[in-house]
Amino acid sequence: MKFLSKKITASLLALSALGLSVQVSAAAPKEIRISVSSAGEGGRPKIGGSFIASAHARGVLEQEFKKDGIKVTWLFFPGAGPATNEALANGKVDFASQGDLPAIVGRSSGLKTKLLFGTGRLGPVYFVVPSDSTAKSLADLKGKKIANFKGTNGQIVLHRLLKSQGVSEKDFRVINQDTYSSRTSIATGDIDGTITTPWSLEARGVAKRLITSKDPKVSALSAFWVTEAFERQYPDIVQRVVTTLVKQAHWSSQEANRNEQYKLWAQSGIPYIDYKKDWDGWDLKKRINPLLDDFHVAQYIDAAKISKEARLIRRDVDIKTWYEPKYLNHALKELKLENYWRPLNANGQPK
Repeated sequence: MKFLSKKITASLLALSALGLSVQVSAAAPKEIRISVSSAGEGGRPKIGGSFIASAHARGVLEQEFKKDGIKVTWLFFPGAGPATNEALANGKVDFASQGDLPAIVGRSSGLKTKLLFGTGRLGPVYFVVPSDSTAKSLADLKGKKIANFKGTNGQIVLHRLLKSQGVSEKDFRVINQDTYSSRTSIATGDIDGTITTPWSLEARGVAKRLITSKDPKVSALSAFWVTEAFERQYPDIVQRVVTTLVKQAHWSSQEANRNEQYKLWAQSGIPYIDYKKDWDGWDLKKRINPLLDDFHVAQYIDAAKISKEARLIRRDVDIKTWYEPKYLNHALKELKLENYWRPLNANGQPK
């Protein structure tokens, strides 16, 4: 073994003497695996409502890595964030778009990731009831059955919404249902309320809005992360992924692309009308904003606190050391977008 080591060293020195540079670097991966903590209606591999959804629909990452022969694989999980954590624990994913709660649960349990940029913020939150409900407020539903997709960022949204209305989960019978199941249940009257987009349900006459909240501190928040192992081995690939997706965020936030994007999102099975009514009137740059600003950090710190108080996690999560902003900062500089998006303060107001 010692002889072999000396032989390798001698060979490297010989190459150096000939003026040839010798670099030791990791080979590029054959595949980039991206988890999406959601799926379309009926489990279809399509989602909507984010620039990550648009990136998938437009194939921007596939175009970026085609010349290198690197395959981009998208993994859509109807089981949402918890399913992404399971895939991560089994070494089957490299990147993911994931809501705050499941990512925090994963981090608390020892899953090693780095948050690269934000993927969703500031959207409206609707609490919907059956069309024949007599409830005028959430207080009128005390003791009733409401649905929520537990273990996802929807659980944090429900907690915050209920708190803003002076009630808590203990006041209701909260059952676990995914988004599409709860929409079916509200239409059949099997539950008394849920958080969901209401427009197509209202158009069918099966549901109505009880509450509409546009409080930025209530809305869902998510981020895009990379595993520490992948980032350590392929930092150049991580940078290209981030830069490509930030470029997509720029495209998605432009008014000229609004209607085309609604059509892309409708491939998920959520009707075009829902996206149009949810997003019309909003400044796209405010909602499609990848910045890791004070607001993003404060909301994740609050989500971790809620998770600990609800005993969803056992160990504290140091949110600030979880972020790795250098890739986002480099992408913004390279794309000349350093001043394009306006950062928010901890309360969700422009700085």
